[in-house]
Formats: sequence, structure tokens, C-alpha cells
Amino acid sequence: MSALRLPYDTLSPKAYQGLLQTKLALDHSSLGKELIELVNLRISQINGCSYCLEMHAASLRSSGMSNTKLDCLAGWRVSEHFDERERAALEWTESVVDVARTHAPDEHFEPLKAHFSDAEISDLSVAIALMSAFNRLAISMRK
Repeated sequence: MSALRLPYDTLSPKAYQGLLQTKLALDHSSLGKELIELVNLRISQINGCSYCLEMHAASLRSSGMSNTKLDCLAGWRVSEHFDERERAALEWTESVVDVARTHAPDEHFEPLKAHFSDAEISDLSVAIALMSAFNRLAISMRK
């Protein structure tokens, strides 16, 4: 791994604190910490952020998620370890992370309504955007 390029958290403290405040707000979401962490781990898999992969996998393990489920996350579409709520969240996650290609279509959005309130869909979307930002900072600055 390369050395840290720039300590973005200290060079841009107000902006970085804003990101952390958003994370703290999401900690109180009715989505639940486990679902948000699962989404964060999937985003980090897609983006290839090893720092975040370690952090979110450890968090999920400490909350009691099985290693089998964690091992199957990249193949969630064909795995029996994910319920419909998680599948809807993961589909939306992948769609938003790759928004330049997918354009977040209705077919990825509509299934959310069966499992989440409008506020939860909003929180999920903010969580996806936030984790994507953290990944981009960690990867580009070599955290």
C-alpha cells in the first residue's frame, strides 16, 4: 500500500467533520446499523477500498453477522443468505454506486417501497452517497 498522500481529515477539517456528522445522523436511522454496514461493505467491495472493507466487515462480525453471509455478499443475487429487504437495499446500492451507467432506474427504486418508508429510502440513499464519498477519499488519498 502506498503512503498517505494527504491527511484530508486535518487539511479539510470542517468538510470532513460534516461527513462525520452525516454518519452520526445515519446512526439513528430506523434502517438499523446492520443494514447500513452491509450496504457500506458492498459499496467498499465495488469500489475496492481495502481500508473500508476491513472496517465494515469487522463491524458486522462484531454485531453477530455470520462469516458465511459476509463471504456471500458479493454474490448476494444468488445467495440464500439475504432477505428481500436486504436484496432491495443492495440492488439500490449497486444502482446508485454506478449511477453513471445505470441512471438509477425505476426498476431498482420501486422494490424499495415494499420494505422501506420514504424517510428510510432517503436515509439509504444518503448512506450510499456518504460511503461512496468516504471510499473515494480513502482510495485517492491512500488511507
